[in-house]
Amino acid sequence: MRKVALLAAACCVGFSCSWLPALAQTKQQPAKKKTAGNPVFPGWYADPEGIIFGKKYWIYPTYSDRYQKQVFFDAFSSPDLLTWTKHERILDTAAVKWARRAMWAPAVVQKGKQYFLFFGANDIQSDQEMGGIGVAVASKPEGPYKDYLGKPLVDKFHNGAQPIDQFVFQDKDGQYYLIYGGWRHCNIAKLKDDFTGFVPFADGTTFKEITPQNYVEGPFMFMRNGKYYFMWSEGGWTGPDYSVAYAVSDSPFGPFERVGKILQQDPAIGTGAGHHSVIQVPGKDQWYIVYHRRPLSETDRDHRVTCIEEMFFDQEGRIKPVKLTNEGVKKHKL
Repeated sequence: MRKVALLAAACCVGFSCSWLPALAQTKQQPAKKKTAGNPVFPGWYADPEGIIFGKKYWIYPTYSDRYQKQVFFDAFSSPDLLTWTKHERILDTAAVKWARRAMWAPAVVQKGKQYFLFFGANDIQSDQEMGGIGVAVASKPEGPYKDYLGKPLVDKFHNGAQPIDQFVFQDKDGQYYLIYGGWRHCNIAKLKDDFTGFVPFADGTTFKEITPQNYVEGPFMFMRNGKYYFMWSEGGWTGPDYSVAYAVSDSPFGPFERVGKILQQDPAIGTGAGHHSVIQVPGKDQWYIVYHRRPLSETDRDHRVTCIEEMFFDQEGRIKPVKLTNEGVKKHKL
C-alpha cells in the first residue's frame, strides 16, 4: 500500500485519481480457486457417498470420531465441485430411537419426491444386539431426515456379513438392490418398491452372497458400457494399507473375480485411502472417485478426511490406478 500511496502523490497532481480505489481493491482480491483441493471440506469425515441430485453434487459422509460420538450425519453440497456448503445434523440419534452410536456410511437415493437415507448404527457384534442397517426419509436432500421404519431394515447377520456399509444400487430395469456387508462378507438383496423390506429371489433366498477375493467392507456398484463394476475396500481401516479394488461382471450377482487395486496410499500424500463412492457426470463418460484418507501428520484412527479425484478407464474398460493429489479436481458445473 506504501507504493500505491506514493504513486498517488506523484500522479494525482492536476489529474483525477478515481482509478486508485479500483486499483487498491484489485490488489486485495485473492486469486480465484482453480481446483477443489484435498480434502474438499474441513473436518474429520470418512466413508463418503457422492451423488448428484438436480444441479448439485452431494457428499454424505460418516462423522469420523469415536463410536460414542458418531451420533449424527452432516451433508455437503456443491454446484461446481469447488465450493461446498455444509448441512449440519441432517439425521441424528434423536430421530432414530433404536440407534445409540456408530452411525456409519450413509447411502442416499431419490425415489419420486422423497429421499431415502440408508445407514448403519450401533456396530452390532451378534444377532442378540439391537442395531444394523436403518432407513430414514426426507422431502429434500439436505433433510431433515426421520426414521422410516422405526426399526432396522437388516438387524441380523446373514451369510456372515455384519449389517453395515450399505449401498443402494438401481439396475437398468429400475429394480433397487441393497448391497452391504462387513466382516469380509458381502450380500445383495432385492428391495421392495417402498423400501420397507425385501423380495425373495426365485430360489426362496433373500440374501445372496457375492463376496469377491480379498473383500473386507465398503461395497459400491455402477454400470458402464453394459458391464457391472463392483468395488470394495480391502485391508484394515485403521491402518495405512486400507485400499480399494474392483471386479467386473455381466450381472449384479457376479461372479466377481478380482481385477486389482485402483486406490491406495501414497506415502508422499496420505495413507489409508479407501471406503469410496463413484460419481458419473450425467450423459458423459466422466467419472470421479470420492474417498477418505488419513493425512500424513495424523496417527489417530479417526482422523480421516474426504477427497475427490478424477477416475479414468483404459480402452479395454479397466479402471486406471487413481493418483492421490493435494490439488483435487477442477471446477465442473452440472
